[in-house]
Amino acid sequence: MRRLHDATRRGFASDNYAGAHPEVLQAIAEANEGHEVAYGEDAYTARLREVMREHFGPDAETFPVFNGTGANVTALMSLLPRWGAVVCAKTAHINTDENGAPERVGGLKLLPVETVDGKLTPELIDREAWGWGDEHRAQPLAVSITQTTELGTLYSVDEVRSIAEHAHARGMAVHMDGARLANAAAALGVPLREFTSDAGIDVLSFGGTKNGVLFGEAVVVLNPAASDGLLYLRKLTMQLASKMRFVSAQLLALLDDDLYLRSARHSNQMAARLRRTLEERIASGEIAGLGFTQATQANAVFATLPEGVADRLRERFRFYDWDAARGEVRWMTSFDTTEADIDAFADAIARELSA
Repeated sequence: MRRLHDATRRGFASDNYAGAHPEVLQAIAEANEGHEVAYGEDAYTARLREVMREHFGPDAETFPVFNGTGANVTALMSLLPRWGAVVCAKTAHINTDENGAPERVGGLKLLPVETVDGKLTPELIDREAWGWGDEHRAQPLAVSITQTTELGTLYSVDEVRSIAEHAHARGMAVHMDGARLANAAAALGVPLREFTSDAGIDVLSFGGTKNGVLFGEAVVVLNPAASDGLLYLRKLTMQLASKMRFVSAQLLALLDDDLYLRSARHSNQMAARLRRTLEERIASGEIAGLGFTQATQANAVFATLPEGVADRLRERFRFYDWDAARGEVRWMTSFDTTEADIDAFADAIARELSA
């Protein structure tokens, strides 16, 4: 098949736009020879379970799935009874970008909370964590946090631990949407388990697609006592891959030789470079009319632009509006974003906003 797209074109819309990392593609090729038992009874999935325990502790149980929405819905279903509800940030992916799947497919009630920076706190959780024993109210029995958040912000280890302790004291389980878990690990500079299993997270959605995997994520149960039925729920939610070795091989490639960290660290650095370059040009008076709305702590930059500027920039660089009413946009960097990409984008912004 001939190539159908311009491979030189780069954008800042999403880390999903990037292709698969060459080491991941090589892992798929290595796993492709011969026959292997289907539905997870293969050598690659067995090895993935071992590697995940090395990262998250001896109690970790790993269930590869196809995608992030499937991981989140299946994980939450395993934590809750039919009458259970999930407290989450209003901006959480499960609330804004999964087409109601947790509620329609999982049968779960979401209890979203308004936040300033996409991060929950014990105090914010308590705005919806009430009404236990009231038969008229869906029972708040789980908290879901996202690391890093949809606003590109980062929970510290202490913040995760504080939320987990607060939730557990109220009889609530804690789920972490780790679609960009690698970016968080790179930013925090600590092992994966330090801000997950050791901090009290019960079930984790382990992300791969946004960090160089072709397709595939995993539900990782960190506290087996909190989760039930994943063996059956994965099939029920249409997330059981017959040729599971190809999902597992990709995740193994990420975890081997710390590829997940190398890729995430690079994408974080590219976002920091973009933010720093633009701030320098604002300080020098070269750029006017550009503002920032969130801290740049991983691989996302949130900014505001004057009316019409975003559309003109999108003629060359794809990116999304976040809050069009106030001119807020989101710029994402990826494992394959280059310094030249950043500089070209910054130059384009400067031309539009020259003082």
